[in-house]
Amino acid sequence: MRHAAAALLGLCLALPALSAASAETLPPGLDAARLLPGWIDAEGRRVAALELRLKPGWKTYWRSPGDSGLPPVFDWQASRNLRDVEFHWPAPEAIRSGEDTSLGYHDVLVLPFTARPRDPALPLDLAASVDFGLCERICVPGRVSLRAGPAADAPDPRIAEALARVPARVAARPACRLDEIADGMRLEMDLPAAMTGAQVVAVELPDRPEVWVSSAALRDEDGTTIASADFVPPEAKPFDLDADGLRITLVGASGAVEMRGCAPQG
Repeated sequence: MRHAAAALLGLCLALPALSAASAETLPPGLDAARLLPGWIDAEGRRVAALELRLKPGWKTYWRSPGDSGLPPVFDWQASRNLRDVEFHWPAPEAIRSGEDTSLGYHDVLVLPFTARPRDPALPLDLAASVDFGLCERICVPGRVSLRAGPAADAPDPRIAEALARVPARVAARPACRLDEIADGMRLEMDLPAAMTGAQVVAVELPDRPEVWVSSAALRDEDGTTIASADFVPPEAKPFDLDADGLRITLVGASGAVEMRGCAPQG
């Protein structure tokens, strides 16, 4: 399953750039795809979003899919006057299939992003080819090529609602333990008491994208919820895992939070 993303990506076919993908070009499981054009913020950046509308029973993936899946991958080469893009990921849901747990979305994904122009005095034309995974009982690769229309004069409520579901950054650093396993490292982390009922726990290593990270398993010990995840590098052996470089996302009934780093114990 660790190599599923690469296999899916290699199967995708290019499509022409359109403001919204036509029904004839949509991959299985997708009802609609478009770039919501968004608006210009006070700093002169474009706040826009990818919108994917899924058929009933289908799902697509978060930036870190978990045990399997393919997150969205963007190619912005067809854009004009684009300097860089920052994504704002809404909190994902846990999607369980047999023994695997992946992280993603059902029904509709609105993925906001902020795009900065190279030259603020010139128009910013947004166009992207997007590769992503779609799953029902089987998983298939998808690709759409899209172009955004002109920015609106006011914020789009669909994008604003998605931004409101982005996990809030908090300063807490949970206690954690690191142990060697045969093909990498295992992290165990004590969840904050406020997130005891967490429905989703995701641990990422953003600066080491080549390292595969499992979905987090949860268990209770003496009233404390413990999350554990495995980290496997390409060489499949123990390595120096920097606890300060971790990005930890917790999603529960009370909301979603993001923490940076954990505090190793022992």
